[in-house]
Amino acid sequence: MALKQVIEVYEMLDTPRIEPEEIKNYFLQKGLDDSEIMIQKIKEDKGETQFIKISIGGRGRKTQEKTAPTLGIIGRLGGIGARPHKIGLVSDADGAITALAAAAKIVEMRKKGDILPGDVIAATHLSPHSPIIPHQPVPFMDAPVSMETMNTHEVDERMKAILSIDTTKGNRVINCRGFAISPTVKDGYILRVSEDLLDIMQNVTGKMPVVLPITTQDIIPYGNDIYHLNSIMQPATATHAPVVGVAITTEVPVPGCATGANHCVDLELAVRFVVEVAKAFAERKCAFYDEKEFHKLTSLYGSLDHLKYKGKKN
Repeated sequence: MALKQVIEVYEMLDTPRIEPEEIKNYFLQKGLDDSEIMIQKIKEDKGETQFIKISIGGRGRKTQEKTAPTLGIIGRLGGIGARPHKIGLVSDADGAITALAAAAKIVEMRKKGDILPGDVIAATHLSPHSPIIPHQPVPFMDAPVSMETMNTHEVDERMKAILSIDTTKGNRVINCRGFAISPTVKDGYILRVSEDLLDIMQNVTGKMPVVLPITTQDIIPYGNDIYHLNSIMQPATATHAPVVGVAITTEVPVPGCATGANHCVDLELAVRFVVEVAKAFAERKCAFYDEKEFHKLTSLYGSLDHLKYKGKKN
């Protein structure tokens, strides 16, 4: 159960001013070491945000024996608030809430003695004053910094696989409440959905798994005037690691800038899913993709790495 962590993180982020020391102290009290948390303010033309990266050491932390792979958990979003236009947390905050709540749960597990074999790195950014942008069928939250900046501070080369968590409510292609997972994306290829992740999802939810439909448009970089469902797959443009989107969903289109639209029960499901994936991945019991099949694809059809860039003109 991770509802406590979701509520704690929700209340901590529901503020017009993010206090880095409050965030840091929260995780220190959970059992994080001071060296395992990094908070950095970044300012660009559209505003500023606080990037947070939490590195949770596994069993090899003290012995430096890295025998298990590192999982990346990225809370993807434009902003947690749209002040001064909106008061309170917006729907788009789901990715940050889920990523930080999952990190808090894993840290607490470690403190109690349930230590994962591998490391986990959780990253997101917190901006209570992000702009709103037009989007169909409903408005989206924009980020105060560029997508390149977000990828630079959130995607880590130590991540051997990535779960990218994002609010995915502003569309008509996924219409169930809860969360869905995407097919695996790696180096420009949209691969088959991981059977291991589907197993974990149905165990956590007690329901048949739900898959988010994605297209080529969704896995190419922002900034090329191409329609994207949202930014959930953007980490795949900045890494060779396999990336799977964890989409927080609703039955009807909900604007990313809507307040009062964060459903804690749904977020708790997503947090439990992320934690279970972290356990299984660290034990090498969860494959994001079939390596042999991927090598066969690239030998037959070549590299699709060019889809990770903005195109020939750029």
